[in-house]
Amino acid sequence: MTATLALATAFSAFGQTPVASPPTPLSQLLAEAGANNPQISAADHGAQAARQMAPQVTTLPDPKFTYQQLSVGSPKPFAGYTNSDFAYIGVGASQELPYPRKLRARGEVAERDADTKLAEVEVTKTSIADSIKADYLQLAYLQQTLGILRQNETVLDQLIQDATAHYQVGQGMQQDVLQAQVNRTKIVKEITMHHQLMGQTQAHLKGLLSRDQGSPDIVTEDMMETPLTRTSDELLAVVRQANPQIQVDASSIRKQDAQLVSAKREGKPDFEVGYIYQNTDRKYRDYYMFTFDVRFPRRARVNAEIAEATEKRSESRQTLNAHLQQQLAEVKEGYVKATSDAELLKEYREGLIPQSDAAYRATLNAYASNREQFIHVLSYFTDILSLRLEYAQTLMDHEAALAHLESLTGATLR
Repeated sequence: MTATLALATAFSAFGQTPVASPPTPLSQLLAEAGANNPQISAADHGAQAARQMAPQVTTLPDPKFTYQQLSVGSPKPFAGYTNSDFAYIGVGASQELPYPRKLRARGEVAERDADTKLAEVEVTKTSIADSIKADYLQLAYLQQTLGILRQNETVLDQLIQDATAHYQVGQGMQQDVLQAQVNRTKIVKEITMHHQLMGQTQAHLKGLLSRDQGSPDIVTEDMMETPLTRTSDELLAVVRQANPQIQVDASSIRKQDAQLVSAKREGKPDFEVGYIYQNTDRKYRDYYMFTFDVRFPRRARVNAEIAEATEKRSESRQTLNAHLQQQLAEVKEGYVKATSDAELLKEYREGLIPQSDAAYRATLNAYASNREQFIHVLSYFTDILSLRLEYAQTLMDHEAALAHLESLTGATLR
């Protein structure tokens, strides 16, 4: 096989790496993470736990039951019970009654807090999904470029044979052979580094999926360019409604609004009613006691609670504004990145790679006819290899930008 034929075979199979197991779609891994990831499960349990707070704070305080025993003439129990109308045995009950709508206000705070926890679950899910997409694309890139490196290693082996044959018949120089061998060693080094990166990415991805680290490696589908059909304005417009972090911040503001209402309500007095029956051995008249207590909250404490709730509400609003500006900036940056990479991919496909390929083939043919130096063949070979690796990197960057835009906007772009 000549170097030209080897090159054509390798480049026609660009990105196709033979694998032992079928590829796993990204959607399948995202569903698996949603079911098995412990961070998502922990956040979900936390949200469910928060939902149980409202019944606790809206329920009346626990009733109190009282038993009394009054002795007369001696500290001994029941002393004077049969011969004194002051000794008695009493039983009673009391109930604290918060001011009307106090419990409802506390329940509203608990409900809004539960809503915030639920929104935080979506933030966790989005973060995990974003990491899985990044790992998946990284694996796809590594698998694709590993195929490129292996195929070009084969081409370079053929070039080394050609250079050696030329040298043996006095038509080439030994340094040509040595330089080609150096380039082959560099490719071998890149393959070794790819194996290392693939192992690290596999380990991280399996951790996100809660898979056993000894389980079979994940095989990705081939990367393909996804056109971005949404405009920048369309993506920016949905951030307020769909961005998970913005939803958490908006829910936090609603919680602080409820907290402020509750703090103001806490300034109202609470009540307690009680009733006690006292028995005097029935030789004397029994006693019946009704009590009504009022608790007046101290104004300094209530004012401090109101001030705290007010400041926290302002803090939540400013946090929302800060996060919104940050998310909008990230969306804009991601859009610029995706559109720029799309232009670069087109330049690689329609200009740089075909032109470099044509230059290489022409130089290789000239070298076969002893009209060109081998160093020029090697230079063009290195150029086209670099361009194809750069194309794969740009493709991964483009798809990663779209994946992150999905996380920021909640839109489906890939």
